[in-house]
Amino acid sequence: MVEPSRSLRKVLIANRGEIALRAVRAARSLGISSVAVYSTADAGAPHVFAADQAVCIGPPPSAKSYLDAAALLHVAKALGCDAVYPGYGFLSERASFATQCAKEGLIFIGPSPDVISTMGDKAKARETAERFGVPVVPGSDRAFTDAAQAREAAAAIGFPLLLKARAGGGGKGMRVAAADRDFLQLFGQAMAEAEAAFGDGAVYLERFFAAVRHIEVQVFGDHHGTVRHLGERDCSIQRRHQKLVEEGPSPVLPEGTRRELLDTAERLAASVGYAGAGTVEFIYDETADRFYFIEMNTRIQVEHPVTEMLIGHDLVAEQFRVARGERLSVQVPTGGPRGHAIEFRVNAEDWQSGFAPRPGRLTKWRPPTAKNARVDSFAYEGLEIQPYYDSMIGKLIVHGATRAEALALARAAIDEFQIEGVTTTLGFCRALLDDDDFQRGAVHTRWVEQTFLPRHFS
Repeated sequence: MVEPSRSLRKVLIANRGEIALRAVRAARSLGISSVAVYSTADAGAPHVFAADQAVCIGPPPSAKSYLDAAALLHVAKALGCDAVYPGYGFLSERASFATQCAKEGLIFIGPSPDVISTMGDKAKARETAERFGVPVVPGSDRAFTDAAQAREAAAAIGFPLLLKARAGGGGKGMRVAAADRDFLQLFGQAMAEAEAAFGDGAVYLERFFAAVRHIEVQVFGDHHGTVRHLGERDCSIQRRHQKLVEEGPSPVLPEGTRRELLDTAERLAASVGYAGAGTVEFIYDETADRFYFIEMNTRIQVEHPVTEMLIGHDLVAEQFRVARGERLSVQVPTGGPRGHAIEFRVNAEDWQSGFAPRPGRLTKWRPPTAKNARVDSFAYEGLEIQPYYDSMIGKLIVHGATRAEALALARAAIDEFQIEGVTTTLGFCRALLDDDDFQRGAVHTRWVEQTFLPRHFS
């Protein structure tokens, strides 16, 4: 259904960190004024000063600030906003929040509540994918909050199993149960983590594959019925289901399989009338050359800059354009993606001590000036990295004509990047670039834990 052009003059940025700063800048580029919100812990964050207005939303805990839907909507209405931008994480995939925005006459910059409810719920998304002939991983037909019922379903599916939070993403609320004896404890852990992160503790069950690639497809739709894929990203470098490095195009997909995977993602998104930015995620069995749908993220992804580098388009600005009723203007360039791009997440973590969080004050922050290197971040010298939120403080993205060139550019950029005051994962990224398996693209989703880390700590 075609929606008329909608007025979008002022937007509430319902997030923090680099995505909030990015949204403020994208809005300004389109002549849209912005209102930032912040917790008391984030009073010194750049998005607070970059926005046209800023309001303290509450104390440091997310549940009392960035997840407080009522407070966010109150601020939006009180300051005359006509839209809310959720970014990623927090309330970005909460269908109830999108519904509340609509009831208050606010544009939710994302897909409709119905689409979020269908595709943001892993069990419903699986049902939808099956209905449209998309191959799916064997799993439960619903999510569970009752451990006994979940255990019964687990026995029917068979072990090993992956327990996944119904809501949200980012590796939170996920556990691998190797056998029945581990199930109840891991189910409880997954539920508790999901409830804390997303306010929804329901857990979905899925057959676990020990050695697969994680490949996702960026999709975008508008309110005029156009849906397009924008290429794929390979997100196989992970630890405990948390992505660490993403690249595109995938270095292992045969061309025929790539075309089929991209077409499948686009068809699935179109089938639900998708509007806005989204990601259709698959696991890929390289040995069998088969892919399986696992979930859809109904929001912008942390790793979207990989796609931006490959197609030469600002996806955050495109979210605003689509939200105000414009036709989709983004597509893969004629001839395919331009070169190769890789994103390295820079987290305030000590990778040599189990990736333990290391908040603190940044005493030096000197991003690289190397050719074709981009840093998306909210960091600056003197900033206090808070212990209350995700540990990511920036993203280094490099772009080369080939994967080999991108790897060489990444080495130069990381060698130039200077960070002091907190321990970060830059050392992990640099060691990764020297690894033969990574250079050859011979990795899988558990490779970091099973092979890379043991090599460095054996």
